[in-house]
Amino acid sequence: MKRVRCLLQLQCLRLVGQSARSASQCGALLQSASSSQPSVLHQRQVLRHFHASPACAKSQPEPVYNEKRDKSLITHDDLFERVAKDARIKATFNKVLDTFIKRDIRRRGHVEFIYAALKKMPEFGVERDLAVYNKLLDVFPKEVFVPRNYIQRMFNHYPRQQECGVQLLEQMENYGIMPNMETKVLLVQIFGEKSHPIRKYQRIMYWFPKFKHINPFPVPQQLPEDPVDLARFSLTRIANDLDAKLIVYQLPCTDVTVSGEEITLPHIVGTQSPGQMELLAKHNPSRPVFVEGPFPLWLRKTCVHYYILRADPIPPDEKVEEPYDPERCLDYPLQLDLDLDRDFGDEESFDVEDLDEGPVFAMCMTSQGDQATLNQWISGLQQNNPILGQVPTLFRVDAGPRELQGAAAPESGPSHGPEAETLKEESPHEEEPEVIVEEEPRRSKGMKQ
Repeated sequence: MKRVRCLLQLQCLRLVGQSARSASQCGALLQSASSSQPSVLHQRQVLRHFHASPACAKSQPEPVYNEKRDKSLITHDDLFERVAKDARIKATFNKVLDTFIKRDIRRRGHVEFIYAALKKMPEFGVERDLAVYNKLLDVFPKEVFVPRNYIQRMFNHYPRQQECGVQLLEQMENYGIMPNMETKVLLVQIFGEKSHPIRKYQRIMYWFPKFKHINPFPVPQQLPEDPVDLARFSLTRIANDLDAKLIVYQLPCTDVTVSGEEITLPHIVGTQSPGQMELLAKHNPSRPVFVEGPFPLWLRKTCVHYYILRADPIPPDEKVEEPYDPERCLDYPLQLDLDLDRDFGDEESFDVEDLDEGPVFAMCMTSQGDQATLNQWISGLQQNNPILGQVPTLFRVDAGPRELQGAAAPESGPSHGPEAETLKEESPHEEEPEVIVEEEPRRSKGMKQ
């Protein structure tokens, strides 16, 4: 019987070397042989397990990976780029969020996904949409990061997730978006009532209502697309007098010359107050006036440029101090004569340095800052200010309106400073501007827009 058992063992070794049968099949074969001769084999004998050599493992076929599983291993930025091939709109952004939520019930990698989504929101135009922020908060797993006892609250339970929630609320704060009750309910379900995101939410809800209407001259979120309307809005904000009149000297149009060449005429919009007209009428005709610019004005992310008509400061020997009219302003007195007893410690003189930059007579905005266009503006001003026909006008203008450049950015061309001054000789046969539209004073509006 021992010979029969040895022959069976050799046969099993041969089968393992050829990778035809497994070790379990050999054990089953030995068990069948031992059961056929119960009187020879002892019941307590334990069969040995046979292990294959490394050479046999190399001969086994390599596992085949699923291509679909490999394709799912992509970064979150690539996920936004792949979905946004058609259009970068709100529906596409919500589609990416729904795809991530339905992909895994445990929401693995939700922190990295939320950071990537916050970075991509301005590209999709949803950085000011409260519903999108609430849907982005819904990506967090619910009731997982809530502390269960005071020790977990004290040691900042799940700090990485809480920091991500605070960053989401900070981006809402930067864009001026006030959370609602749905935002609070989501934060309580995700982080609990005693967490850093809830404290950030409480601070926003305390300060935002206080500063919401504190700016008396707010800038709308959507600026006018028409350049003439944008120029009107910009000059209204710059002018410091409610009686200032806005005048459209020329509308943008396309003209055809005698030779058949098309010429695009820019818009010219100016403003001047009665006080500025009075100062210009008192100006000494022997002293020149200057047209300077362009000066930048930022309205949110839009940069516009304007030009001014100004003069040099009046010399001290020519200044004439006019007495204050007590009936000029009845609400706020312009001069106070108070006879108060002074102490020896009071100082009668103050070190205040007054800088007189000279009067500004008018302002304008145009899309082309060349001398020919500004000449049309001066010609239009001459109708209400006849003294401009006697005063020499000097132009201190650059090449034209351009965007602001950084300190390290090289300039595109040579700049024209105050040295490049051109004397404009006024002639009585000036061409009148094409379109002159005078608007009503802004006093009727009640407040500055």
